[in-house]
Amino acid sequence: MARDYSLTGPENDRAEQSGLAGATWYKSPVGRDELLAIMTRRNNPAAFHTTLWLALTVVAGWWLVVTWFSWWTLPAAFVYGTMYGSASDARWHECGHRTAFRSRWANDLVYQVASFMDVREPVSWRWSHHRHHADTIIVGRDPEIAYQRPVRFWKIVADMFGILSTWAEFKKYATNVVGRLTAAEADYVPPREAGRAIFWGRVHAAIWTTTIVVAIVTSSLLPLMLVGLPSLYGRWLLVVFGTTQHAGLAEDVLDHRLNTRTVYMNPVLRFLYLNMNYHLEHHMFPSVPYHNLPRLHRLIRDDLPAPYRSVLHAYRDIVPALWRQRTDLEYEMRPELPSVSA
Repeated sequence: MARDYSLTGPENDRAEQSGLAGATWYKSPVGRDELLAIMTRRNNPAAFHTTLWLALTVVAGWWLVVTWFSWWTLPAAFVYGTMYGSASDARWHECGHRTAFRSRWANDLVYQVASFMDVREPVSWRWSHHRHHADTIIVGRDPEIAYQRPVRFWKIVADMFGILSTWAEFKKYATNVVGRLTAAEADYVPPREAGRAIFWGRVHAAIWTTTIVVAIVTSSLLPLMLVGLPSLYGRWLLVVFGTTQHAGLAEDVLDHRLNTRTVYMNPVLRFLYLNMNYHLEHHMFPSVPYHNLPRLHRLIRDDLPAPYRSVLHAYRDIVPALWRQRTDLEYEMRPELPSVSA
């Protein structure tokens, strides 16, 4: 039988009773001084990468405007949408952890912008992601389990265009507009933060509404192609990256080596993804800034499963595993751990 992945069902109680909720996770051994050194936050790397990302997004947006309603609109929209709807996700993620910049205000500013671009109410999603790290792929506890069993491939395709995720967020906005949190939000958002979550849900709803009104008044789809819709038509790479993180791996374990993977990527993809391809390392030591994850990888790689050589190499294993999980709900990929840790 399929399990109940909601945060308000019996699996939540089961996880708490079995000691899986808020448990202590395995960590690869690393020297204290080395760890403290790579946990140091710096402004310069994030400032450079953020400026480059924003510049590329603005240029792609200008290209979309000047080529509007021509054949050149298609490649322009593809590039702009990818920078807006996919590359923003890594910025949202790192600044949500407040590790991208040393400066808190810089982290929070970029986080707010990227949250809207990702169609994510910023307060509830910060706490959702905190829960995701505390209870990674623990059924009934983790609100961010993307590949629930039985796996449905139509859902994967739909979310490459943001259909399901955006609809879910719009329902959350609607609840926020009337002054409430959803049941799932109430499970992980502290009561003291509820007012802020409702406020920012209303702000996002207002921006979407204003953009739609402008599009109607101007009788043009262009305003929505620049603000809002790129979160849908540009989401494809977010899903391609996101699938490499946990898909097909174990549920209800307390060792990130069994439910998270690392995939080597080329410099362009690493820029778009902000080194989140070192996802196992990130989950094991989430306080390490993204620009130091390659260094962390070198320190602990002998204690980790062998990383995948490329995205294609990873998908050669992921796709068959997900296909099997359509019907075999107990099947899961089991990475080979180093003998010293087995």
